[in-house]
Amino acid sequence: MSDVVYMVRARTEAACKRELARICERMDAEVATDPTDAAGRHWVARAVPRMTKAPAEDDRGPAAP
Repeated sequence: MSDVVYMVRARTEAACKRELARICERMDAEVATDPTDAAGRHWVARAVPRMTKAPAEDDRGPAAP
């Protein structure tokens, strides 16, 4: 898991959503938390880098020893 987190803080929910979408597009990230105003003043949201998964050897996973 990556230690990188992108945070957006905006005055309105619409601005927060817009900037969150921009970060996700430009940084190849995915939404971690939707915009919320529960933390106090303003709206906040977070995104994290997309995780790529290595392909499995087959559908059952790696062979047992």
